[in-house]
Amino acid sequence: MSKKTVVITGASSGIGRAAALLFLSKGHDVVAIGRNEDGLRSLSGAASSESNGRLQVQIADLSDVLQIESLSGRLTEQNERIDILVNAAGVIGNGTIENTSLPDWDLMLNINLRSVYYLMQCLTPAIKASKGNIVNVSSVTGTRAFPNVLAYCVSKAGVDQLTKCAALELAPFGVRVNAVNPGVVVTNLHRRSGMNDENYEKFLEHSRTTHPLGRPGKPEEVADLIYFLASDEASWITGGTYAIDGGRAETCAR
Repeated sequence: MSKKTVVITGASSGIGRAAALLFLSKGHDVVAIGRNEDGLRSLSGAASSESNGRLQVQIADLSDVLQIESLSGRLTEQNERIDILVNAAGVIGNGTIENTSLPDWDLMLNINLRSVYYLMQCLTPAIKASKGNIVNVSSVTGTRAFPNVLAYCVSKAGVDQLTKCAALELAPFGVRVNAVNPGVVVTNLHRRSGMNDENYEKFLEHSRTTHPLGRPGKPEEVADLIYFLASDEASWITGGTYAIDGGRAETCAR
């Protein structure tokens, strides 16, 4: 893949951070977006000094529509072109149909789905101009139902359908849109939802039994799939939602 300009949300940690480091290591220019300034600063320190890629950092809260609009304007002004958009920002929280509050519902849908939709919409003219592509980070919960994460499941199912619809609409312009659907990946996602270290270790131990391959995933493994889907080797792939979950989506509930 020739040198590209790659915009990555959620780049301060987890899958977004792993994707940013991978694209940089391959010599691409990366615009890393996140809310956590310390996390973005550490990303700058972790980027290889041998990389030919250039790293830009943009701090933004994607739950705020005005910040998305301002961010999109800066991105198009500061970069000659935008080739790839990776939407990796996301949050998770517990809740059922009986106890999920409207504020919790809105938070989950705003960050996990609405921000993905609106940033795609704002940057589509630039991506059409470059005949680039978009990779969204969804989840196994987008394709399978799980208890006590109602709003999260709905938000990721929305990401899958957004991916498919946008892929059809943008295909005539040579723009591809795909998504990855990870199972449990060792990141800070669940800790940020309020899970303490002890419970998180129990959760990871349980994940070894729920994933047929016997372990949770690594952010770098998901980043590898994102990179492939964004690359020229995937030039005839669009509208796909790809499981990378150790077989989790193939299992019955337990």
